[in-house]
Amino acid sequence: MTGTDNRLAILGCSTADIAEVALVVGDPTRATALASRLDDSRQVGASREYHTFAGSVNGRQVTVCSHGVGAGGANVCFFELLNGGARVFIRAGTCGGLQPGIRDGHLVLATGAIREDGASEPLIPLAYPAACDRHLSSALAAAATDLRATCHEGLVVTSANFYSGWQPPPWRKYTPHGALAVEMELASLLVVAAMHGARAAGILTVDGNLVEENDPLMTDYDPDRQIVRDGVSAMLDVVVEAVRALPEAVFANPLRAPNS
Repeated sequence: MTGTDNRLAILGCSTADIAEVALVVGDPTRATALASRLDDSRQVGASREYHTFAGSVNGRQVTVCSHGVGAGGANVCFFELLNGGARVFIRAGTCGGLQPGIRDGHLVLATGAIREDGASEPLIPLAYPAACDRHLSSALAAAATDLRATCHEGLVVTSANFYSGWQPPPWRKYTPHGALAVEMELASLLVVAAMHGARAAGILTVDGNLVEENDPLMTDYDPDRQIVRDGVSAMLDVVVEAVRALPEAVFANPLRAPNS
């Protein structure tokens, strides 16, 4: 939804400020850090949790936007970026490890996401997959290798809640079946992007291991430790290098026309 002056209603920036490539993160502080890695970056919007920046990588225009915590609010960001013309999305977030050996500061490159997000099911049935685009994932994997980042690849769980309640957290169902990590927005991004003929992928920094630490109530959770900050910094470098190396086929061959 846009206003009469082509401003995006919630993000608060002009559609003219939205590039074909959108890098999305949860934390506004992380958006600032990612934007600082772009050429000629400038802030073009600040509304609620949504902080938007414009810049470029190797001459290609790029948008950076924060989407906050949880898929419901994040979908507002994703839909408005799509309305502004974004067609290539990479989410750079944090996650909790669900397998032994997935340590703080490591990266997890998602191949797809399990849809426990709570926000995508009203949009399309759960049988619709949340799969990462192979071109974007390949570029992220190559960049992680080139930058010597420790990176695990596999499925992640997207959860609707950060803290657990009376019922067991949904990730417990999937840990025995190979889910690598849990986060809160990627599945919804993958679904919303695919529904609109856009490409999307995600890479995450581990900020705790829910299995090894046996802390289901998250009482000792601390995402501000240096090892996590270093991992986030490495992840942002990987994302920028991946954008730098994206093949032209990603842009020349859209999945389908929007709204077709």
